[in-house]
Amino acid sequence: MPTVTLVQAINMALDEELRRDERVLILGEDVGRRGGVFLATEGLQQKYGPDRVMDTPLSEAAILGAAVGLAAHGMRPVAEIQFADYVFPGIDQLFSQAAKLRYRSGGQFTAPMVVRMPSGGGVKGGHHHSQSPEAHFAHTPGLKVVVVSTPYDAKGLLKSAIRDDDPVVFMEPKRLYRAVKEEVPTDEYLLPIGKAAVRREGRDITLVSYGGPMVETLKAAEEMAAAGVEAEVIDLRTVLPWDKEAVLASVVKTGRLLVVSEAPRTASIASEVAATVSEELFDQLLAPPLRVTGFDTPYPLAQDKLYMPTVTRILNAAKRLLDY
Repeated sequence: MPTVTLVQAINMALDEELRRDERVLILGEDVGRRGGVFLATEGLQQKYGPDRVMDTPLSEAAILGAAVGLAAHGMRPVAEIQFADYVFPGIDQLFSQAAKLRYRSGGQFTAPMVVRMPSGGGVKGGHHHSQSPEAHFAHTPGLKVVVVSTPYDAKGLLKSAIRDDDPVVFMEPKRLYRAVKEEVPTDEYLLPIGKAAVRREGRDITLVSYGGPMVETLKAAEEMAAAGVEAEVIDLRTVLPWDKEAVLASVVKTGRLLVVSEAPRTASIASEVAATVSEELFDQLLAPPLRVTGFDTPYPLAQDKLYMPTVTRILNAAKRLLDY
């Protein structure tokens, strides 16, 4: 198996699905000749032609609106938004049309489309290129929302998203595009949407995260292990639907929960996970669930690294839980 980066794994998935199914096509700003701003679609227009890998005008509303129409008529479009921050001009097409098409048509129409977007900070992009808006999408019934953290997951989950009969928002932490590598099979494989992964087994505390902060979460778990504390680390992978069973089973075992996310704190995925655990397992908790998140401010430029969860912040929160 080749060892590839996360962005290369995404390219592999797109290549395989374009080859497998003629209904699959890609559309977005600069996805064709250039191969996307992060080169996730590099070489695909040359291979499959401009009718299947299409450069579009600079209009997110047009990109998402066209994707909805294509999906409703039997195609399987993969729309790329250059940065997650750019999705908002097209949000009505995604929230009011794509997410509700199956429901409002009584199942006569579906919107089998994927909206790919680089998300999160860590690349000194400032407040217009570093947001983590997954909670906006997770608050919208009718969407599925995936946030990947490894090349293996990126390929398997993207292929599943393309084959799904409902719209999937597929978020890719841009700071991990070339920062993580692992072996990825060239053979066919799919990963189920809605299933978490246990990245590390433990008995003392449960750490739940997804996307970019998985790197810091795993590093914190390693430091805890050196101090004799065994942390169980769960990667949600999908935040809508999220794997409640996996999280609850882990917290039953450990009695302590720490959720890590780089999105703003209020009304976040971290809030939802913590609230659900509190509701379901209140009598079994050894300490109140805690969150380590981004802040309720616009994403900063100069304090880029201070905004995101750090290993130190995670360790400090874990100590509070263990000392409770």
